[in-house]
Amino acid sequence: MVAPGESSAQVLMETPGMRRAPFPKLELFQLRGFLPPPLCEDLIALIDANRRPSTIADPNGDHYFRTSETCDLDPAESSVSELEARLMALNGIDPAHGEPVQGQRYAVGQEFKPHTDYFEPGGADYARYCAIAGQRTWTFMIYLNAVEAGGGTRFGVPKKIIHPEPGKLLAWNNRRADGQPNPNTLHHGMKVRQGVKYVITKWYREKPWG
Repeated sequence: MVAPGESSAQVLMETPGMRRAPFPKLELFQLRGFLPPPLCEDLIALIDANRRPSTIADPNGDHYFRTSETCDLDPAESSVSELEARLMALNGIDPAHGEPVQGQRYAVGQEFKPHTDYFEPGGADYARYCAIAGQRTWTFMIYLNAVEAGGGTRFGVPKKIIHPEPGKLLAWNNRRADGQPNPNTLHHGMKVRQGVKYVITKWYREKPWG
């Protein structure tokens, strides 16, 4: 049985159209058309209305490491509750284990340099961010629009770039089979060269959130 804060390849592959990337060192999945265009447009409007400069949990001295804008989306919004319902139907994860949905906006020249989504055990941010809810388990990311140039997501180990498409979902397991963080999930939100990129990110934890 899968733990409440976990999904699995078996669960995700039950969804028609789901594809697993052929990379043995990480569990990476892709599903086109996960969200319909009207829902994407509603979420974009929420991001535009509430965006603020993005931050990182453990400042590393590089002020240009993450240059996007971010917002936490209100779960009371109908479009956000619909998104959450679609995610639960897809991944089977207990919603109590989910962090609040985040939206990101990348303008021309903005990026998120290569990083992992889990918190590094022993790092300055680990005790602060993992004491209650534990480590991050899965990441579900959804592109909300097409980008004229740039803005792909590059996974460094398989040297794979995934390009934005409206409603396309990416999902990956942040840990190895033994439960340890998987450094092969290192990924780069590449610079937007032309246009604007909108993304939804949903992270899940080992324990209930907050």
